[in-house]
Amino acid sequence: MLVRSLTLATLFAVSGPLFAADSDAPLAKELGKARPLVVIAPSSADPTLRGLEQAIKDPATEAGFKERNLVLFSVASMMGKREDKNLEQQTTMALIRELKLGASKGTRVILIGKDGERHVLKDDDTPEKLDPQAVFKAVDELPASEKAVTAPESVAVAPAGKPEKPNKGTKPVKPAAAPKPLDD
Repeated sequence: MLVRSLTLATLFAVSGPLFAADSDAPLAKELGKARPLVVIAPSSADPTLRGLEQAIKDPATEAGFKERNLVLFSVASMMGKREDKNLEQQTTMALIRELKLGASKGTRVILIGKDGERHVLKDDDTPEKLDPQAVFKAVDELPASEKAVTAPESVAVAPAGKPEKPNKGTKPVKPAAAPKPLDD
C-alpha cells in the first residue's frame, strides 16, 4: 500500500505543472504566438483606450499591429475584450489575476512579449493618449532573444488510414496474458 501511495504522489508531482500549463488564462494561450497589449482602464470612455481602439481601425496601424503580432486586450469597468470581442467574466478575471497588478486609479498599458516578459508602457491617471507609434517603438526595441521565441509545436498524430497488412510469411502474434495483481 505504501508503494502505491508513493507512486501516486510522484505521479501528481510530475503531472501537476503539465495541467497548470493547460489553464484558461488568456495570456498563457498567447505565449509564444503573439504579443498581448493589455489596456486596463477605469471606464470605456478612457482617452488612452479609446485612442488605441480608434487607431487600430486605421489600415496602416492595423497592418503594423499584425506585422508585430500584437493582440489588444482591454479591460474597462471589469468588462474584458480581446480585439473588440467580449470576453467572458471568468476569462476577464483570469486576465487580471494573471497580471498580478495592485490597485490603481489610472490607466495601465502593458506590453507582454512572446516570452512572457512584461513591459509597462503607461501607468498613470493623466488623460494623455498613448500613440500607437510608441507601442511599435517598444516592440521594435525588444531584445532579439524575445523575437526568436516561437510557440511550442503540438505533437503530430499519424493519419488514420488502412491498417498495414502483415507480410505473407509471418504468423500472427498471440496477445500477451493479463498482468498478475500486485501483493503488498
